[in-house]
Amino acid sequence: MKPSHCSRLLLVCSVLVLCLVSGGARCDKLSSNFYSWTCPGVYNIVQQHVFSAVREELRMGASLLRLHFHDCFVNGCDGSILLDGADGEKFALPNKNSVRGYEVIDAIKADLENMCPGVVSCADIVALAAGYGLLFSGGPWYNVLLGRRDGLKANQSGADNGLPSPFEPISSIVKKFADVGLDTKDVVVLSGAHTIGRARCVLFSNRLASTTSSADPTLDATMAANLQKLCTGGDGNQTTALDVSSADVFDKQYYQNLLSKKGLLSSDQGLFSANEDVVASTTKALVQKYSDDGEQFFSDFGASMVKMGSIPLPAGSAGEIRCNCRVPNPK
Repeated sequence: MKPSHCSRLLLVCSVLVLCLVSGGARCDKLSSNFYSWTCPGVYNIVQQHVFSAVREELRMGASLLRLHFHDCFVNGCDGSILLDGADGEKFALPNKNSVRGYEVIDAIKADLENMCPGVVSCADIVALAAGYGLLFSGGPWYNVLLGRRDGLKANQSGADNGLPSPFEPISSIVKKFADVGLDTKDVVVLSGAHTIGRARCVLFSNRLASTTSSADPTLDATMAANLQKLCTGGDGNQTTALDVSSADVFDKQYYQNLLSKKGLLSSDQGLFSANEDVVASTTKALVQKYSDDGEQFFSDFGASMVKMGSIPLPAGSAGEIRCNCRVPNPK
């Protein structure tokens, strides 16, 4: 039976086996040893591909983290962000020309289909790739839980409306996190992922001087001037590091930047500089805490990643183990 054809019989058998391995009749319980019997080589395959991708381009670690984040925030972590089609999540405004790493996931899936066809979900590949992307960027390893199934359809409107925007006030971002079961602490912790990666001018040019307004007073003046030079005359797609101090290393520097008005996005700097009552006082205290204690940041980041990776799918959601991460399996 060729992996490229992934028959319905193989799909059903694989799901039944996975349910039994997980220790019960339900398939929604995640565990770190989910594939111990059905595809024990999954960790090696994902690790090798991610290591090669990050070695080729340091930014890829951040891209894989973001891919996982943007997948989980829309209908849970179901790999729906990977689906092609004009109505796909990858073409939603927050993702278009922004989310990356699809080819890395494709390559991993191809190898896994050769090794253990019809067993490992694309959603789990995204989750595990994010974990290794973090590790190879200098961040902590956390216990990546596995056992997800792939969604049957994308939700572009959910991505447009549910994903946090860098232009939103902190209170709105906290509300969007709460909508998926995450709290204010998770907002501050997971925002720390911006210690690696890059952002386009279109995402922060609102903080720069224009013909009608001056630069954002919560943005360091020298940094603002340098960003102005970068973005002036461009189409908004020029990029710069999210962490001006240590662009490619996962560390606590992101929080130290916020203390000195060097957060690139308004949603980053707002964690420390916003004036929004209780929410602002909570986020400011956490920023100060993590700027001092990198070990605590690493520990809490891993915990928040596990929590985010366990966002529940909508009630009654169907799923499958896709053979090709870009399209649902044939009926």
